[in-house]
Amino acid sequence: MRPTSAFALPLALAGTLVCSAVAAGPRDALSLVPVDATSVGFVRVADLRTNPFQLRIFEETDKLSADGEAARFLEEAGLNLRQDVDDIVVCAMSESSPRGTLLLAEGRFDPKRLSAAVVKRGAEPRVAPGGNYFRLTGSSSGSGSDRHPGAVAFVDARTVLAGSEPAVVSALWARASGGTGFASGQGLGRELRRVDPASTAWALVDVAKWRPARPIRSDSPAAGVVSTLKSVTLVTFQATVQGDALSLKATGLSPDEETRGLLEDALRGLTAAWRLSAQEKSPELVAAIRKIQVSRDDEGVTISGTVPGELLRSLSAEAHKQSGK
Repeated sequence: MRPTSAFALPLALAGTLVCSAVAAGPRDALSLVPVDATSVGFVRVADLRTNPFQLRIFEETDKLSADGEAARFLEEAGLNLRQDVDDIVVCAMSESSPRGTLLLAEGRFDPKRLSAAVVKRGAEPRVAPGGNYFRLTGSSSGSGSDRHPGAVAFVDARTVLAGSEPAVVSALWARASGGTGFASGQGLGRELRRVDPASTAWALVDVAKWRPARPIRSDSPAAGVVSTLKSVTLVTFQATVQGDALSLKATGLSPDEETRGLLEDALRGLTAAWRLSAQEKSPELVAAIRKIQVSRDDEGVTISGTVPGELLRSLSAEAHKQSGK
């Protein structure tokens, strides 16, 4: 087992939950988000445990847990990803920042067992001004000369930090110093008011400093939206689980009226493309897609609606198909 794979499970879980991206979320975790973060996402994992939607959310985690080495790590660490993790916050800095990505998880953890499990797999204990952590040897994040080892800190029985070594060290220092100021409105924290504190998941993205992980195909229905987003200043997203469905709301903000008009047109075109696709493959979904609303005001454009489980499965299958091309 590679040294980094010992903590790859929580990282993969965060990626699955967030990519599937207020006073919402754990206040302690939000207080450690860097004020220069360009994107911040939150998932209230505890809300998913009693909901049918969790079956799809945790599918990838179950695949990882089925791996023999991963299962042994979880057993040695006394960690049950479904039951022990309550909240996850993931934040990323700009490409020019050496700190990369930071993950903060809150739940119920056994720091001693976790520490022993990662040390057994090659992690090296380190001491920083804000607290102790482990360097995950053989791992790295960032690019070029800014590559740094991965790191993890088992802060206490409630909190785990993971990410690049500079990000973890910075978060430990912030915790020892009383927080970063994000939760009180600094940096992207000034936009927390735009997301519902009752939502299951939310995300804030400073679009000017954000780049997609991979290019969008020019013939994809989403290509027009992504192109227009280059002129948008901020994107907010929130989702709330309702039975086997998701209530979704995403807003793109721009001070430019023409940009808002282009974004509205692009979003309406996207929903029209979904309807056409559904008419051919899944006619029963057309009515649900028609209920998706696109609205515009003097700040931005919002798309919202409740997506039924059938449509979620259809979109997921299409995404897998496109990614395989």
